[in-house]
Amino acid sequence: MNSESSQEPAATGLAPAHMALNGWNAAWVESMQAQWSRDPASVPGAWAEFFRGFELGAAAETASEGNPLQSRVNALIARYRMLGCFGADLDPLGLATRDDSPLSLEAVGLSDDDLDSLVDPADLPLEGPLPLRTVVDHLRRSWCGTLTAEIEHIRDETQKAWLREAIESRVTAVPSGADRCGRILRELQQATGLERFLMRRYIGKKWFSLEGSESLIPMLNELLVEASRDKVEELAFGMAHRGRINVLVNILEKGYDQLFTEFEESWGEDFLDGGGDVKYHRGYSADIVTDTGAPMHVSMSSNPSHLEWGHPVVLGRVRAKQRLRQDDDRTRCIPVLVHGDSSLPGQGVVQETLNLSRLDGYAVGGALHIVINNQVGFTAELHEATSGRFCTDIFRAFDIPVLHVNGNDPDACVDAMLLAYRWRQRFGEDIAIDLVSYRRHGHNETDEPTFTNPVLYEAVKAQRPVVELYASHLLESGLIDAGQADQATRRLLDVMDEAQTRIRSTPVTPVPPAFDDGSTWAGFSQRYELESPDTAVGQAQLERIAASLTGWPEGFTPHRKLERLINQRSSSIERDAPLDWAMGELLAFGSLLLEGVPIRLTGEDCARGTFSHRHAVLRDQQDGQPFVALNAIDPNQAQLCVHNSPVSEAGCIGFEYGYSLGDPNMLVLWEAQFGDFANAGQVYFDQFLASAEKKWRRYSGLVCLLPHGYEGQGPEHSSARLERMLQLCADDNIEVVNPTTPAQCFHLLRRQMKRDFRKPLLVLTPKSLLRHPKAVSAVSDLTSGRFQHVIDDPGADPDRVQRLIFCSGKVYYDLIDHRSRTAAPHRTAIVRIEQLHPLDMDTIESLLSRYANVDARIWVQEEPLNAGAWHWMADRFREQVGLRLQVVSRAANASPAVASTKVHNDEQHHLMVEALGLSTIGSEGAS
Repeated sequence: MNSESSQEPAATGLAPAHMALNGWNAAWVESMQAQWSRDPASVPGAWAEFFRGFELGAAAETASEGNPLQSRVNALIARYRMLGCFGADLDPLGLATRDDSPLSLEAVGLSDDDLDSLVDPADLPLEGPLPLRTVVDHLRRSWCGTLTAEIEHIRDETQKAWLREAIESRVTAVPSGADRCGRILRELQQATGLERFLMRRYIGKKWFSLEGSESLIPMLNELLVEASRDKVEELAFGMAHRGRINVLVNILEKGYDQLFTEFEESWGEDFLDGGGDVKYHRGYSADIVTDTGAPMHVSMSSNPSHLEWGHPVVLGRVRAKQRLRQDDDRTRCIPVLVHGDSSLPGQGVVQETLNLSRLDGYAVGGALHIVINNQVGFTAELHEATSGRFCTDIFRAFDIPVLHVNGNDPDACVDAMLLAYRWRQRFGEDIAIDLVSYRRHGHNETDEPTFTNPVLYEAVKAQRPVVELYASHLLESGLIDAGQADQATRRLLDVMDEAQTRIRSTPVTPVPPAFDDGSTWAGFSQRYELESPDTAVGQAQLERIAASLTGWPEGFTPHRKLERLINQRSSSIERDAPLDWAMGELLAFGSLLLEGVPIRLTGEDCARGTFSHRHAVLRDQQDGQPFVALNAIDPNQAQLCVHNSPVSEAGCIGFEYGYSLGDPNMLVLWEAQFGDFANAGQVYFDQFLASAEKKWRRYSGLVCLLPHGYEGQGPEHSSARLERMLQLCADDNIEVVNPTTPAQCFHLLRRQMKRDFRKPLLVLTPKSLLRHPKAVSAVSDLTSGRFQHVIDDPGADPDRVQRLIFCSGKVYYDLIDHRSRTAAPHRTAIVRIEQLHPLDMDTIESLLSRYANVDARIWVQEEPLNAGAWHWMADRFREQVGLRLQVVSRAANASPAVASTKVHNDEQHHLMVEALGLSTIGSEGAS
């Protein structure tokens, strides 16, 4: 959505639009600087940082005016910090060009003759004065070694100073102790040993080996060690297939018996009914004990082949876990996201995910990002995969620091990991590690990489494994004895050999149970029941909820128009007034909150509602402060969390899906601005919501609210693509509902939390019906009853009905309006199918029997013939009751809807005439 604003620059803190980046109006900038000088907090943060930096730079220039040598030294230090990464020793293969020409002495006006001159090391962690050569040596070791960083893009000076100090003091730190070196070697041996065992024993199988990037394992293990010392309770991992098997076994401690059972495919419980997934997509979780002896919960979310798309899921799940653990400072449950070097810059969901990182409704206190940089995608090399200098350049757009490290230096890799962890815990922000390594084999173990990457793989063939390099280093340092590494490797191979032998006669379950007693899912069932539970609420409770809507605090000034609306809602139960859609929803929310069920509602404009109907959050007209009335019903109630989302579908749907995995006892809802836009997140509907239960035994109760209905708003604001949802339906996997009354909405939302199982719920929600005079419910519809899957025509006389119409959604109101203006309205009965999947065929069969004497049985929809529910319903009726329905719809169309309101109205009129099969009476005349 685009909007235009006529606000003056003083109101926004931004330069007027006509002032280009390099052509600001000098007087305006000077006025902003004067304002900043008087009160730094009075200007926007970006301008404050600009003026602060300008002032610091001016001060530094003044201080060195009398010392040109020092001025050039300062410039050299700045260049190393900015450009040192381009001259760093990062490529284990030695193929990448190191460009350190900008770091030469000559580049800043110095020469070799100046190397023995005493200079001030400025803010380097060195005591001066020192010879220039000492300063240069320190800079080269800090920024041009096997670990470097990009941090100068960060606009927070405090954060930048912290990172500079951490990086520049590392090279003077005490070398790693024997204990840490021993753990690193052990983890490298286990990582390498597993890959070699699989390569020998499972020829022809695929698992996307970690070989070439084995340093990832000691990195993650040392993260566990450090985090457990800080009493971190959970690390939640997300990663695609590269190295996933190795991480599952060596970090999450998935047993060799479990892994080899999957390789042997000797556990077929999932496969027998067409389910399950390949071993490098499955998730896992476990309670482990780290090397410190401290317990920790670790989890790996299931991930499809869509690489980066699993990461928002991890973040949503972490947010839920943080809430359950009351981890308000977000330091005890930490997300670790492992990326690929080609998917990171290539997939747009990455940008959507990063954009969530600092938003109130989505922040998790920072994610630790690790890029397994093989320097090649499937076959695409760097120049084919990204337009940036590094595959990590996208992080720079979000002020996220990037650490680059050579994968052949395990000590540097671990240092990078621990620095990243300390940053995250200190600042609560994301940080990225670019683990520059290589891929020993092709894209998978059966692939031949030299077809497409001959030069790269000539260098790979010459590489000694990192475990051998590190063992040699420790041997030379006297930290291990000769033969010690070989003995550990042989013991490891014996353990794996025994496990493989064991599972061939006694396979084990390779995945943890979905409803483990110790998890938040304890007590839930995988069994689906069609019958709806009792979801009625007493009138006194409804009156209490409604009355709370006007309970804003003293001094709060609501919008004048909204005050009238809210006052009407507040007294609606007491007056026994008809309830509209928004009121039905608010009463459902309020009743659940009073019953202790927390609610999370997110989406574009969801606080108000796209159609200005909900108003769950009111804004004080004087100071803009929010007020959520439903959070002030009772001191002991649960809380409603409402967050407007950014203009993003994919990342947000993934996040909410993850949240629903983390807390099945919270009603989690995502609302599309229009249902049409949900297809921007289609991967989540296909790969997660519809199939996760069958593939991974992972369950979700996520509710997706998708505005749908043909009202002349054109092809992008009419269809939630119901046909696509129904095409995904099988095995009771998801519920697809198209409710037509506020009471149905009320009972539907309550039903979602009143059952002992969870299913994703896709709801086609109304637009025009939000204010339709007939789309209302009586209070008694809420104080009694439950959700109805199918609604019969309340006024139909089976003995007189000649035409039986089945329909779903808004078109029902068009039909009854048109029928009321026909010559013989009693001849047609209109039955509403409220839940399209799973379908209540028993009720439908009973209605077919009730109207056994009709001449025509018709499915009517306002969507085109190739869209909507027609093909789904036709198949169900034919297969389950042996009935071939007739159909009335718009003609098949490549576009969802016509753009002309006039043409739409004509189409809708002819649709009604054909559906009812009778002459009409009214201004439109007979047809």
